[in-house]
Amino acid sequence: MDVACVQEIRWRGSRCRFFGAIGKRKKLFWIGSKAKTDGVGIFVEEKWIDSVVSVERHSERVLVLKMVLGDCLLNVFTVYAPHSGKPDEEKESFWDDVFHFVSCIPRNEMVVFAGDMNGHIGSSNVGYDGTHGGFGYADGSRILEFADGLNLVICNTLFTKQEATLVTYVAGPVKSTVDSIMVRQEDEAKVRNVKVISSEECVPKHKLLVMDMWFKATKSWHRKIDTHTCVYGS
Repeated sequence: MDVACVQEIRWRGSRCRFFGAIGKRKKLFWIGSKAKTDGVGIFVEEKWIDSVVSVERHSERVLVLKMVLGDCLLNVFTVYAPHSGKPDEEKESFWDDVFHFVSCIPRNEMVVFAGDMNGHIGSSNVGYDGTHGGFGYADGSRILEFADGLNLVICNTLFTKQEATLVTYVAGPVKSTVDSIMVRQEDEAKVRNVKVISSEECVPKHKLLVMDMWFKATKSWHRKIDTHTCVYGS
């Protein structure tokens, strides 16, 4: 995969490093916390590292990487939303912050917003026709207002899939979609496929979520954007 967004890396500091053999390496840009909790990062395939022009580490829950692909500017967000046990004030602060960060991206630049939202996208698109494609799983609309307010579409919901390729979180009898990938509605046509690879369990309970996109810059390129919950380090 060309770009992979990860959450809960649980490393201290905010740095970058290579993984793998030369010629097949990936570079990880990350930010963590002193307590070695939370933390987010983005892996970039070695052949695209020179395309990275900036990395904004807003907090241990939000990192934004900007890439230049020909005449296209791509802003990749990796986020890790506070889970249900966190105080309401912390949740509200997180969503207010990411709303501001996305809204500041110029309209002529692309946005891919990916991560563990710790909320259910639901199975109904009533009232959110442009945001929800109608093919979600489970109940609830925790992040729909966020997406609707920024004219984002939740790419998980755009394609008819079997349950196994919709569910990103499994804990015993509980099945849900808490991991999501979003793009601006005007870029929806670039999204060719989104699916959960159910055989790949990144960490207990979470499944690998992958999106294929086409970008047309100086030539046509096929890109994969991936988001999942994964723990790197201890």
